Amino acid sequence: MRYGTVRLERRRVLVASDGTTWRKAGDGTSLLDVIGGARPSWTPLGRDPVETEFALPYRPPTIFGIGLNYRDTVREMGWDTPKVPYLFPKLSSSAIGPADDIVVDTALTTRVDWEAELGVVIGTRCRNIDVSDAMGVVFGYIAANDISARDLQAEDGQWVRGKGLDTFCPLGPLVVTADEVVAPQAIGIRTRRNGTLVQDGTTADMIFTVPELISYCSRFFTLHPGDVILTGTPAGSGDARTPRISLRPGDTIEIEVEGIGQQRNTVVGR
Repeated sequence: MRYGTVRLERRRVLVASDGTTWRKAGDGTSLLDVIGGARPSWTPLGRDPVETEFALPYRPPTIFGIGLNYRDTVREMGWDTPKVPYLFPKLSSSAIGPADDIVVDTALTTRVDWEAELGVVIGTRCRNIDVSDAMGVVFGYIAANDISARDLQAEDGQWVRGKGLDTFCPLGPLVVTADEVVAPQAIGIRTRRNGTLVQDGTTADMIFTVPELISYCSRFFTLHPGDVILTGTPAGSGDARTPRISLRPGDTIEIEVEGIGQQRNTVVGR
């Protein structure tokens, strides 16, 4: 099943598709409610939603980011391969929809970067879950762009400001349920900046797999339905290039997580 939230008749409405027919929730149920176990009443949507109608699918309670989780990224940056996942918070308030504007305040940051990622949506409350059981708590998957202020990361040493600014986490357009994703470790990830391909990788290159990341996070924190784990990004970020490339007002950034979703966001200034 594929779930999204669309702008319909001046309100946001939960929609779902089984691959052939789109339906809408008629009782105000949100996608977060469904992830938590709600069973809404469905009625036919009558047409396929268009790309511009999709909004933020839902606002995750907690977003866990994972850094340096691709072998090609570690090589590109010249870092040592991490022994355990590099974990950081991505603020819930940073989440925006798949076509919303990314707002860059140049008084705060001038080194804004892209990071296309596979996001894992947790569907079951869990703590200290074993790797062998971890896939059982996955509700589904979502496309994500972990926008990052590299100058703030470098200044602080830790990554809260650099990762958590408003609009710095486009999500969606859809959440694809786990039963439709046969091989989460074989998903292509691509990014285009102003139409030029800048990232082209695969989740097969992950250092820590999806179940390993879930298990690791659950050792320290209780995971709740709707929480999202961002699983890292392939090589090709702008800040690792020579010369460095940073997002500027007027740029467009498009990401594709194969079989999960595509986004197209415009960068605007403040």
